[in-house]
Amino acid sequence: MDQRFEDELLKYAHETDPEERRRIEARLWKQFGAVKAVLIMDLSGFSLLTQKYGIVHYLSMVRRMQLTSQPIIEENGGAVVKFEADNCFAMFDQPLNALQAAIAINHAFEEINRGTDDRFDIRISSGIDYGNVLLIGGPDYFGATVNCASKMGEDTASPGEILISKAAFDQIPADAAIIGDPLHLTLSGVEVEALSIRY
Repeated sequence: MDQRFEDELLKYAHETDPEERRRIEARLWKQFGAVKAVLIMDLSGFSLLTQKYGIVHYLSMVRRMQLTSQPIIEENGGAVVKFEADNCFAMFDQPLNALQAAIAINHAFEEINRGTDDRFDIRISSGIDYGNVLLIGGPDYFGATVNCASKMGEDTASPGEILISKAAFDQIPADAAIIGDPLHLTLSGVEVEALSIRY
């Protein structure tokens, strides 16, 4: 974590004056805030695959997912923020780039899976949102945008499915000709309008 961020966070934690807390929060967003498209992917089937084939088998699949995903994310103008367990956390300047990367990654794994035994097949669930995030180093990022993308990618999307918030989808130019089926989701008690992307 960035030391400046940590120092301000500690001030916030010990401050009792609500007005000063608001000023600290405003400083944090000014210094560390950015508007980004967030893509969070989850490798599907962890429990079943680990139980059936063992953790080494699953870890080898996680590594293959990382090696395949990172270049595609970068080719589409994104950056991997971190790989954590069987998840990939990435960010982009625009939702279209995040969506193009997610689609390309799914197509890449469809192609790879055709040449491997079923037990080595990789399927990804993806969530995309767009909005304010705190980039605090480490590397890491935080905010409601990250939480929404995470809930969609890790908890809600089916294997191979790409879910995108309506807020992110509305930023995609009409001439990109992206089609999605509207969904109404409840993510940790929060109502979210989203779409399941056809690709």
